[in-house]
Amino acid sequence: MTSEIPDVVIRRLPIYLQALRRLGEQGHKTTTSSQELGEMLGISSAQIRKDLSHFGEFGKQGTGYHINYLSEQLRRILKLDQDWPVALVGAGFLGHALASYGGFRPRGFYIRWIFDNDAAKIGSEIGGVRVQDVAELEATLVRENAQLAIIAVPAPAAQEIAGKLIDAGVRAILTYAPITLTVPDHVHVQYSDPVAQLQRMTYYLER
Repeated sequence: MTSEIPDVVIRRLPIYLQALRRLGEQGHKTTTSSQELGEMLGISSAQIRKDLSHFGEFGKQGTGYHINYLSEQLRRILKLDQDWPVALVGAGFLGHALASYGGFRPRGFYIRWIFDNDAAKIGSEIGGVRVQDVAELEATLVRENAQLAIIAVPAPAAQEIAGKLIDAGVRAILTYAPITLTVPDHVHVQYSDPVAQLQRMTYYLER
């Protein structure tokens, strides 16, 4: 089913889920509407209703959406009704920050494995996870049936690391390396390049 749904729709679902989480944390609300969500997110109510309609009917006209129910359904659609272990490759400054980040666990993810090729880092712990030699990556991830990974290594090493992850059975990669990875069709890659994002924003600034 997901292959028939535009990726841009899938990209918006976590945004909706986060908005519902904020509403739920207010404590006094049990329902919301596409209009309220749209005002929070800067997305039209019609777009929200259209996005959700790809997956079923979750609300009723006049009563809107039950926050807890819609949250549960979005988590199910995104397969977040389970905790996902993540492999992190790179234990430098960026990798250390990612491994120490407390925002993964509440949203269904946790750093389970960390790999690096620096002898000074191997054997140390970050966030309670032992840093392993990158030479152990494939054997470890094959044994553990890992599917998710984050690449936090310099650009020249990123493609090689991606190849090792794919050979180990990883099917989804988030990379911070500022290069485009070559991967098979069955592997999904998301790119996070803060410098490129800043470069896009400077277009709109005055000199």
